[in-house]
Amino acid sequence: MDFPQTREGLRLRIYLGESDRWRGKLLYVAILDVLRQQKVAGATVLRGISGFGAHAYLRSADLEVLSSDLPIIIEVVDTPEKIHQALESISPMVQEGMITLEEVRILKYTQRLLNPLPAERLVSEVMTRNVIHLTPEMSVRQAWQRMLESGIKAMPVVDAEGQVVGILTSEDLLERGVIRQRLSVAVRLDEAELQEELRLLSDSPLRVKDVMTQPVITVREDEHLGKAVRRMIEKGLKRLPVVNARNQLVGMLSRLDVLRQISGTVALPESAAAVRGAVRTVGEVMRTDLPVIHLHEGIDQIVEKFAASASNRLLVVDEHRNPLGVLSDSDVVARVEAAQRKGVLHALRRLASPPPLKVTAADLYSRGVLTVPPDFPIASAVQTMLAEGRKVLAVVDEAGSLLGVVDRQALMEALYADFAEIPGAGE
Repeated sequence: MDFPQTREGLRLRIYLGESDRWRGKLLYVAILDVLRQQKVAGATVLRGISGFGAHAYLRSADLEVLSSDLPIIIEVVDTPEKIHQALESISPMVQEGMITLEEVRILKYTQRLLNPLPAERLVSEVMTRNVIHLTPEMSVRQAWQRMLESGIKAMPVVDAEGQVVGILTSEDLLERGVIRQRLSVAVRLDEAELQEELRLLSDSPLRVKDVMTQPVITVREDEHLGKAVRRMIEKGLKRLPVVNARNQLVGMLSRLDVLRQISGTVALPESAAAVRGAVRTVGEVMRTDLPVIHLHEGIDQIVEKFAASASNRLLVVDEHRNPLGVLSDSDVVARVEAAQRKGVLHALRRLASPPPLKVTAADLYSRGVLTVPPDFPIASAVQTMLAEGRKVLAVVDEAGSLLGVVDRQALMEALYADFAEIPGAGE
């Protein structure tokens, strides 16, 4: 049976005697020192109770044949590259004994220190309660107004019995042509513009049941968090309605709810170098195809890059690719002159060319971006991101030049991956 995310590895075994020495030090201790210096994933020393080698000399821990030279086995599992590298140093040290290699499949390798996802917790312990919801018969105007007032862009749809029958997001409304911009953009409009939007919706005959997503994917309140996160990742969802045994709404589980379980749970080192292989670092999961805008590029380039990247967020960099801040489509809408706002909105929706504005990214972006080195542990990145209320982290090299970005989705997937690698996890 094949398990996802397994890795090919080698198991190195070194057979020697307990009293064997290397340069004045016990040999097995000297070998462990070499393995640690070469940052292999880990090593185990096993002490036998009896055995003999090529000379047929019996070594035994039996009281009648007490020996101070018992058999020792050092066992190491790592990638083939790391094992072969370690062998170059270790092989000359073993002057009497045996070394073996075996191919293995690594199903899981992690440490709780750097993999603090509490996958065994119940969803009911993690979810958000008192969820704002919609009903199937609500008009789309009522639904949109509720989203605007609450700032919540995804709401479960509940029938008269309290059962979840669908979910409605601002993206659903946008894709079906009900609204003209995303919620984060709409909330940056002035009151007159918002009222105009709502007035146009008043003429629509559509109800929530006509535009909601159904059937809806849910999670039971008595399921474990690991199973819920697996469902979110496999289905590409940011949130799940939580139901009881009667399919009645009792809460919502969001990506943010999951990540909050990591924040503050453990003390983490500033670098993963000392625990290589225990968990992914941001450098291993960052996006390198990130949408970037230079500080002095104008509105034409800004709109073009939003369209090309299918993203609502651009990272602003200077001439040295040092990240300076973030530019969102809502920033652009909110910070251009009111008279030009409609033209900009049309351009962002690809309905028209941008108006001739003498503005650059420098005039529109939100200053300040959190940066981390590529060897920064994933769990530390989660803690940093939540503590500062950010959605992205910029990964930079020693000179501060941009290498990539990580967002909440990438971090959650990385945290879950180590848990999921063991057979049966998340089932």
